[in-house]
Amino acid sequence: MRYALGIEYDGSGFLGWQRLAHGESVQGAVEAALGSIVQHAVDAVCAGRTDAGVHATQQVVHFDTVIERPLRAFVEGSNTRLPSSVRVLWAQPVAEAFHARHAARARCYRYRLLNRRVRPALLREHLSWEPRPLDADAMHRAAQALLGENDFSAFRTAQCQARHPMRDLHSISVRREDEQLVVEVQANAFLHHMVRNIVGSLIVVGRGEQPETWIGELLAGRDRTRAGPTAPAAGLSFLGPRYRRAWGLPEAVCLPQDWIDRPRPLALLPYAEIDA
Repeated sequence: MRYALGIEYDGSGFLGWQRLAHGESVQGAVEAALGSIVQHAVDAVCAGRTDAGVHATQQVVHFDTVIERPLRAFVEGSNTRLPSSVRVLWAQPVAEAFHARHAARARCYRYRLLNRRVRPALLREHLSWEPRPLDADAMHRAAQALLGENDFSAFRTAQCQARHPMRDLHSISVRREDEQLVVEVQANAFLHHMVRNIVGSLIVVGRGEQPETWIGELLAGRDRTRAGPTAPAAGLSFLGPRYRRAWGLPEAVCLPQDWIDRPRPLALLPYAEIDA
């Protein structure tokens, strides 16, 4: 039997999602909790692998078991075994063909940045910080040059293992909420550090150090060394994947009713779809 779970977590105390031998990971915590319920080792496959310090509000995972348990065991039972920074939000059986990573048609991230002279005392593990004034409108206009299917080499870390840099960016917005700037982005998939590298370059535009057209020039130039720095991990949250409604998953992870599915780039590897 295959089950899907929705999970939220504070990533500040973990080395990332992926299970590691040398430190705490979200995957390790989730698998240990589920394993204690079904009494066998569990392999939890996620929709989007997050880096150290990155949070998630609606991570989706799937796992297989032949052991029958009521759904509340996977929610309430797991939560009693998980650290306080990780919580299972929902659980449900899914078709054997469902795959948390492969079935996702989009992934969404939000980046929050405190824009004031004083560093944050509250929520400092969930906010980035920029003391110089930022022009959110200029950043938003500049970001629109990234829309569509493009080669995102300029925003790709040197450690990225993806076979190719083509990604389809569906939407990106920058808005100001009092002292915070909020960047929201959706794409079919992301390269390693792609969101944080985009935000780092947009900040350069927001400070007035580069014109709005610079973002489009970076994209066309495909040269990471010319782009802005990688924004800190603390401001980034994975809002979750989006699936076709036919899978019967909760509304929070479903595509809009009017979604028109786009063809995916050729040779898009599963492990390359997930690192922001």
